[in-house]
Amino acid sequence: MIPASLEDLAENFSLFDDWEERYRYLIDLGRELPHMDEGLKTDERLVRGCTSRVWMDFNVEDGVLSFVADSDAHIVRGLVALLVAAYQGRTLGEVRNIDIAKVFRDIGLDQHLSPNRRNGFYAMVERIRLLALPC
Repeated sequence: MIPASLEDLAENFSLFDDWEERYRYLIDLGRELPHMDEGLKTDERLVRGCTSRVWMDFNVEDGVLSFVADSDAHIVRGLVALLVAAYQGRTLGEVRNIDIAKVFRDIGLDQHLSPNRRNGFYAMVERIRLLALPC
């Protein structure tokens, strides 16, 4: 089950002693993502800047963000699950104030992901943050 908060997520990562176990946990998180309808996997929803293919579809209702996303790579699906824990069901104001880089560092992903995956992660974050910009 995808943790409901970033604190729970960070705590879960801290339970593992080595990075091989943490990668397995990240992959397991990706397996927990809700299914994204194949019809939503269009070029307009494709996140640019990711080496893997990542699609994101957003909905903002009453100022609250919800989204579905998918990737063709297992670890990247896990990163998507991390973003779900961070942003799903949050108001746009909350989205603007989440320090995802700190969470990324606290978990240790900044040191243990390839530069391409790290860049892809932040491309997904940027896509989410663009939705939350004040008009």
